[in-house]
Amino acid sequence: MPVTVLLVDDEPLVRAGLRAVLEAQPDIEVVGEAADGAAVIPLVRQLRPDVVAMDVRMPLLDGIEATRAVLRTIDEPPKILVVTTFENDEYVYGALRAGADGFLLKRARPAEIVHAVRLVAEGESLLFPASVRQLAAEYGEDGGNRAARAVLERAQLTEREAEVLRLMTRGLSNAEIAGQLVVGTETVKSHVSAVLAKLGARDRTQAVITAYESGFVSPG
Repeated sequence: MPVTVLLVDDEPLVRAGLRAVLEAQPDIEVVGEAADGAAVIPLVRQLRPDVVAMDVRMPLLDGIEATRAVLRTIDEPPKILVVTTFENDEYVYGALRAGADGFLLKRARPAEIVHAVRLVAEGESLLFPASVRQLAAEYGEDGGNRAARAVLERAQLTEREAEVLRLMTRGLSNAEIAGQLVVGTETVKSHVSAVLAKLGARDRTQAVITAYESGFVSPG
């Protein structure tokens, strides 16, 4: 089954460019488009895309609020890939904190766009880990977030789960973590699932942000 994508951007040229790049792939299908975040909810309900590629800055409802709305109102929500002009943008970090699964630069090369969509759809690795770390260092609270510290304390991660979380912050995939720990991939998947459940994180990105903001690891 192809990965289905909904494009949300107020610039028709950006949507057309993304559509052309993605539909050139046999395993990706663009199922719809919207010009503003305000149109996302009904389209997600109708089309049930696997991934929403969403502009972070839009006139009526921006990508941060649209992300919150999707996660709040949609059962089994799609993955959300924020599309942005500027990498080091407080709006991007805000969208990631709101629940977006990753971000993509509008100037990215076609191969990077395709890779980002596939990676976010699979959910087994962190997209652009160095950039997420940089955003956390600049806009996160770097250990000063009481809520994040409380979440980590309540989680009571085992030693192995804590080790897995540290490797997740480096952007390693399940297979790469398995290689580092010399265990099977299925074992890693079980540890990752346990980490996400204990942290109340819907995906790796949210778990990594909690790790940075609680002071569990330093983004610096």
